[in-house]
Amino acid sequence: MQTGLKKGLVQIYTGNGKGKTTAAFGLALRASGTGLKVCIYQFAKGRTYGETRAFKRVKGVEVVQCGRSCFIGKKPGRADIECARKGLADSRSSIMSGRYDIFVLDEINIALKLHLIKLADVIDLIKYKPDSVELVLTGRYCPKGLYKYADLVTEMKEVKHPYRLGMSARKGIEF
Repeated sequence: MQTGLKKGLVQIYTGNGKGKTTAAFGLALRASGTGLKVCIYQFAKGRTYGETRAFKRVKGVEVVQCGRSCFIGKKPGRADIECARKGLADSRSSIMSGRYDIFVLDEINIALKLHLIKLADVIDLIKYKPDSVELVLTGRYCPKGLYKYADLVTEMKEVKHPYRLGMSARKGIEF
């Protein structure tokens, strides 16, 4: 199946600042508005978020979660590793299927940092993705070794954040 893009690039959104997932999801929304097909795989996320609810109403965007729940601050278990590895294998099949123009691997860098998946497998995925598929990788702690495989790398830098003042995440803003 021919997609709507002649040349798909590899984008990375990383850094300690807010907005990596938001940027990728904004791209997905823009793409769906032009008729492109988008698939988002969320690693290390298994809860319902505002964006997952919203994308259920957006034509041309599919969201798949590859996690059980948020385990930030605690060590991931065997089941988390299995979810991430299955998610990577399933996402690879979907990327290669030709059904999508844009593919977002949300929080894949966190999955790498926590050793849920292997860097070599992600590099292999990047190297062999179809030329017409735009691939977006998000999450803090992106291994610098991935930068050479990307066409665009954006590092979000935290300058000031309300978390530092004790403010909790707000529904509709941070989740």
